[in-house]
Amino acid sequence: MTQVTRREQARADTDREIRRTARELLVRDGPQAVSLRGIARELGVTAPALYRYYSSHSDLLDQVRADVCADLATELSHALPDAGARAQVLAVCRSFRRWALAHPQEFVLVFATPARESTSASFAGVFLGVVGAIMAPGAVDTPTPAQAPPEIEADLAAFLDTLGSLGMAITVGTAYAMLQFWARLYGQVALEVFGQFPFPVRDTEPVFEAMLRDLVDEFGPA
Repeated sequence: MTQVTRREQARADTDREIRRTARELLVRDGPQAVSLRGIARELGVTAPALYRYYSSHSDLLDQVRADVCADLATELSHALPDAGARAQVLAVCRSFRRWALAHPQEFVLVFATPARESTSASFAGVFLGVVGAIMAPGAVDTPTPAQAPPEIEADLAAFLDTLGSLGMAITVGTAYAMLQFWARLYGQVALEVFGQFPFPVRDTEPVFEAMLRDLVDEFGPA
């Protein structure tokens, strides 16, 4: 092994340790605890030393988000049954809810914290990467393009470019249906994660299941 290779390996090992520590702080104390100073304290180094690996605090958070997204995408993929499209949509949505309730701090970082445009997080990076192929043209009844508000047509067109990078060629109407689907799914899950139901509900799962059935009936595959 050459000196350069050893140096590169040591750098990669340190980078993984930084991200592991950041993730532990996130889970233990929440997103506000993931600071360069806090990570440096846990590692026994100075905060400026971390700038050899990340250009900024935002850069580090982007990488932690990407790590969380990769793990979540793997979990959602493993949840897919060997069955029809409807069963797969139901399974992946239920898996997303279970993950969010079990990982509230990671949910907050990825889905409830502003991120830079470069971050491959939340909707495009995770949910569509798994579900988008299921909700493909011909597999789902979607609104026609005319039903999408004209004011967001430019945004939908840009969104189609993102989907194209994921290997999905869909219509504007399907993109709008996906947006509506995600907004309602996310809203329900966020209410549960943050405990923000307008009145006490002892068991929120039946509420989720009723919402999910309505969503799949309205937008999902037959």
